[in-house]
Amino acid sequence: MERPPLADAIIRSFDSYSAEVRKAARFVLDNPRDVALLSMREQARRAGVQPSTMMRLAKQLGFDGFEPVRDAYADAMRNPANSFERKARDQQRLQDLGGEQALAAKIVASVTRQLEALSAAEQLVRLSDAARLLAGARRVYCLGLRASHPIAWQLNYILSLVGDRSVLLDDLANTGSDRIRFAGPEDVLFAVTVMPYTQLTLDVVDYAHRQGVPVVALTDSPVSPLAKRATITIATTTESPSFYHTMTPAFALAEILAVLVAGQGDTETLDALRQVDSYHASLGTHAAERPFPVARPPKEVQ
Repeated sequence: MERPPLADAIIRSFDSYSAEVRKAARFVLDNPRDVALLSMREQARRAGVQPSTMMRLAKQLGFDGFEPVRDAYADAMRNPANSFERKARDQQRLQDLGGEQALAAKIVASVTRQLEALSAAEQLVRLSDAARLLAGARRVYCLGLRASHPIAWQLNYILSLVGDRSVLLDDLANTGSDRIRFAGPEDVLFAVTVMPYTQLTLDVVDYAHRQGVPVVALTDSPVSPLAKRATITIATTTESPSFYHTMTPAFALAEILAVLVAGQGDTETLDALRQVDSYHASLGTHAAERPFPVARPPKEVQ
């Protein structure tokens, strides 16, 4: 679904909900397919709440019961514009086979759906807005710890190819984040964290927010703790059939964001990349050719 129904209403009212209703609300936001397909009791079990909590959420959204919520999500799934929804049935047949190969196929199918969802119109608007904000910054501070580190590192690396404005807030002895003290309103903090959220990331973002530094957040929900502190939030699911949450969609979003920023540099970007090419050529950084063929060419038939 490009935009789950009722999402805007849930996000607007999220802070006013009780702790238990927030759990239910987050489940509804993060699992739109399950809302459409599963019973209210099963949804409550997966959300870790009582069925009555799902009912309270529905009533706070203005409904007499939970069925209208399910109906809204079911109608959205029937929308023929949602092409990746139609592919899910074929993928499910493979996922039900059982065994290691079926699990691998299930993971691939899940990631495929998540990547397809990244092209939703609203997601592209947020990426474009975030790219403009980063491109206009004096400095871009990149923060991602634990599983989120490769995502922040990749954005920082791509930006380093086209200039010297990017700063990675990670280093030995837990001192990397100290450099955020130099940031101000002319800069931007790009921060990544997903559930279970890294406390230090949230603390650094809190500090930056108090200093008036705009924050571009890449996270797993529009109501995550990181999103509440952000100027622009880019959210993607991290659900996976395996025990470990997937970071693949978030990694792809960071790469897209970085190249969009680079594309706004005009001649400055081209000059920087020309300098990069010259630098690596002088050092012989990359192999000019393979030292031996990957495969022998087939013998000619006499």
